[in-house]
Amino acid sequence: MSDDRSHSFLLVPASTQDHIQGVLGAAVVLVMYGDYQCSKSADVYRLIKAIQRELHVFFGEDYLCFVFRHFPQVQIHAQAQRAAQAAQAAAAQGQFWQMHDTLFDHQLALGNGYLVEYADHLGLDISQFLQHLSKQTHVDRIDEDIESGLRSGVTVAPALFINGIRYTGRWNKAQLMAAIVAASH
Repeated sequence: MSDDRSHSFLLVPASTQDHIQGVLGAAVVLVMYGDYQCSKSADVYRLIKAIQRELHVFFGEDYLCFVFRHFPQVQIHAQAQRAAQAAQAAAAQGQFWQMHDTLFDHQLALGNGYLVEYADHLGLDISQFLQHLSKQTHVDRIDEDIESGLRSGVTVAPALFINGIRYTGRWNKAQLMAAIVAASH
């Protein structure tokens, strides 16, 4: 029991080094550890996007800060690490969220050819993108995300933390929305 409790909190707080939608000073900071090849990660991300839209309407854009951290589960998802590298290579060109959404939307097609196709569609500099992938330029950044997750007790994706506390409720919109709103009080 005490072991579970030690893993109930986010030990590496969200920072400007993270991929962020919103402001860190928001009433609620939601951190997701995700895997681009994991269907449950994609489903949870879609829930979060819907919740973001609703909360923006009701509370304004500074109410929820969403943070995404990589947690590729390479032992079960062979292309997850490469997809995370593609997201980071896109981030180097200011297109993280666009690539992020594309990867979740097309998670059954994450082979190298597809990643280049997505980069081209986003208008990225393909030469730079390929160089980053071939040199594995962003592996350390991805490893930092994984390590921060492991330190907080994350063993599988998706994993969510709401204002630094591990979310253990059901993966449905109503319960996640209720947990987010409750965390702001």
